[in-house]
Amino acid sequence: MSKEIISTTNAPQAIGTYSQAVKVDNTVYISGQIPLVPETMEVVEGDFAENARQVFRNLAAITEAAGGTINDIVKINIFLTDLSNFATVNEVMAEFMSQPYPARAALQISALPKGVEIEADAVMAL
Repeated sequence: MSKEIISTTNAPQAIGTYSQAVKVDNTVYISGQIPLVPETMEVVEGDFAENARQVFRNLAAITEAAGGTINDIVKINIFLTDLSNFATVNEVMAEFMSQPYPARAALQISALPKGVEIEADAVMAL
């Protein structure tokens, strides 16, 4: 088994005891991404759709740093503080990913870091 830490300045730096992603053999485990702008480490300005886009931009940056693309994600978990945003997530996800889409779970939870409304983590296969 080979284990490699994936890190890029094109996605928010870890703000805790974790790595942006860890590659084990041909599988990449991507930590939860919230809508932080990498350059400022502040939450992106805008509506929920713009927050979701920033999450997917962050995921895309990490997949590229790992040697793939966002379309190499095989499983994504999306955490929402309001499940009524589910349709918007579908629209934004379709902007960033092409069919066939990965396996996915979408869950409503009570709170997320920095008071954001969306977080997503993923597993990527290279």
